[in-house]
Amino acid sequence: MSGTDGPEPDFKDLIDYIQEQRGIDFHGYKRTSLRRRIIRRMEQINVEDFATYHALLEANPEEFAELLNTVLINVTAFFRDPETWAVLQREVVPRIVEWHRTSGTGIRVWSAGCASGQEPYSLAMLFAEALGGPEAFCRAAKIYATDLDEPSLQLARQATYTEAEMDSVPPDLRQRYFEASNGRSTLIRDLRRCVIFGRHNIVHDAPIGHVNLIVCRNLLIYLEASTQEEVLARLHYALVDGGYLCLGKAETQLARSRLFEPLDLRHRIFRKTGSPERHRSIGGSISLLRGAGIERVAVPPARLQSAIVDGSAIAYLAVDMEGQLAFANPAARRLLELGEADIGRPFQDLSISYRPTELRSRIEEAQQKGRMVRLENLEFHRAGADPLRLTIEVTPLFGQDGQQFVTLLGFTDTTHAFMLAQELQGVQEGLETHIEELQSANEELETTNEELQSTREELETTNEELQSTNEELETTNEELRSTNEELEVANAELRRQSEEAADFRRYTDAILRSMGAGIVVLDRDLRVRSWNRWSENTWGLRAEEVIGHDFLPLDIGLPVQRLHQDLHRVLLSEEPQTLRELRATDRRGRPIHVRVRILPLLREERAPEGVVLVMEDVTEAMRNEDYIRHLGRIIGQSLNEVYFLDPKTLRFTLVNHGAEEKLGYSLMQLRQTAITDLMPGIAPERMHHLIAPLLSGERRDVVFEAVLRSSGGRDYPVEVCLQHFRDEQPPFVLAIVHDISERQRLAGVG
Repeated sequence: MSGTDGPEPDFKDLIDYIQEQRGIDFHGYKRTSLRRRIIRRMEQINVEDFATYHALLEANPEEFAELLNTVLINVTAFFRDPETWAVLQREVVPRIVEWHRTSGTGIRVWSAGCASGQEPYSLAMLFAEALGGPEAFCRAAKIYATDLDEPSLQLARQATYTEAEMDSVPPDLRQRYFEASNGRSTLIRDLRRCVIFGRHNIVHDAPIGHVNLIVCRNLLIYLEASTQEEVLARLHYALVDGGYLCLGKAETQLARSRLFEPLDLRHRIFRKTGSPERHRSIGGSISLLRGAGIERVAVPPARLQSAIVDGSAIAYLAVDMEGQLAFANPAARRLLELGEADIGRPFQDLSISYRPTELRSRIEEAQQKGRMVRLENLEFHRAGADPLRLTIEVTPLFGQDGQQFVTLLGFTDTTHAFMLAQELQGVQEGLETHIEELQSANEELETTNEELQSTREELETTNEELQSTNEELETTNEELRSTNEELEVANAELRRQSEEAADFRRYTDAILRSMGAGIVVLDRDLRVRSWNRWSENTWGLRAEEVIGHDFLPLDIGLPVQRLHQDLHRVLLSEEPQTLRELRATDRRGRPIHVRVRILPLLREERAPEGVVLVMEDVTEAMRNEDYIRHLGRIIGQSLNEVYFLDPKTLRFTLVNHGAEEKLGYSLMQLRQTAITDLMPGIAPERMHHLIAPLLSGERRDVVFEAVLRSSGGRDYPVEVCLQHFRDEQPPFVLAIVHDISERQRLAGVG
């Protein structure tokens, strides 16, 4: 993201705008940490640079909440880092309570950076336990909880927490100090009213004073080193003498501080130390009230002074007010290569006056200012030797009258110290780099830890949701099992119905195959949907060759085009059915007569979905009909009488023309008459007796003689031959009657 390399003025403008709009002053916070957190938020919403993000904040003030949640990581928990809280409970709280009971002074505790309130409420529970309950706690103590983030403070004042947030509260404390409702827990009012929340910037705002314990965890790591020192000084000021300070594990700023002494360094718990009180005597000696004094040594005698100067490793030169070299100790003569002859010479004539640096102006400067002038680590070259580093102190000396009388030049060989300083500087720079890297890594680890804490809480919430989802899935699984059982029952029923349908289909297919007629089913587009075996055998096309094809173009030996209008009339329900007889040619080339009946394909009472063609080969039937018609003509023209009688009533059903002429009755009259009515010599009972063997099938025919009476009353003898056609529909008795009058006459003559 370009924001990481954005111009520093844009970043500064953004910080100033945040301070102006939200009153949060980030000056003093570590720039690297602050930039990293702001850039993290910018990456989340795909903003490229600080200027664009500045504009976004101006246009969308709601973004401030998300930004501050990212910059001010409000990760907290009840009794976070239990070991630290155990030390507070065991070592700190009892001492503060004892101090309170001894001094009679109220207890004041400050939770700096309290976030959503778990930390100050944890302190309240510890002190309530130590003091004997909420009422005693409220009488004796006040807890001040401060933070920069106002939304977090609003949540803290409510003192209501979820089950996940309450996991770190010991069960006994939870039972005594919280009230549960609707899956959340609220701190009891007696404890809550003694915790005072307020917005406070620990870097710029005045500290809360006279505090016995300050808990300021994981806040200093976000500040610059200089700001950390200022904040620690403020915290030192805020504490009473002997007060306690608890920092975060990653905060090591007090390891060597003179303001605090460690009570438990591992858990970052410190105690305020007092400032040493000094006493200066009239004579100039200095002493400590709580230590041995340092007495000023009396001025030694001249011999002692000479011995000290001669034995000193520092090279001393003295230049009087006239500019002449007045003194050089042995170390100066060796170092600066001076001889006795040089004493008394003008200083400006000596090489030392300008080597290693121009000293005459420095002497004048010291004399004019009346104080020492110091020149450090000047490079000094000597013949045949390695260069040295000299520190020169030019000091004006004053007599008892207060007037300058000589200028003392001290030359100290600092070569070794200079080299060590160089090495130390390199080591220190490397160390500072490592410290910065470690601090950065520490900050990142702390941030990661806080993010992991948040992630852990989110995962716990997700786990609870997953458990709930799992229970719902188990319930759903049971329902699915029940549904599956029902589906299995339904499936079994469907299989049974499918088998029945398959059996029915096979049954109907068998019927269609067994029928002695062609069955062809067409849809509304006159495409073939069914084609039975008779159709295959007659027209020579298999079902798979015609199903799905248009019926009218088929070349099957049947003039199907002549059925076109009939098909459409049936489809349009203009006629319930049609019947056609057509000449056709079967697959063997044999001419046949086909009777085609066209019926609508109906489902319930809706419009026809197609048509059904029933095709019968009526060639033989037509031949039989022709034969019957021919035979009928012969019988009708025969002179013999031919009767068709009802087997039960023996009434006439049909007679030929010869019978009508002989009997003198019309067919209509005869149909109302039984044959026994025209045979006066035979009673009906005798006639039934005669034809009984015929009707039972014992005999094929019955022949007898009788007398018939015509309509004119004339009787004439006849020979009657009866045959029973039981297989015809309807069955009938055929009577062939022959007039034997002539035969009897001839027999009588003979």
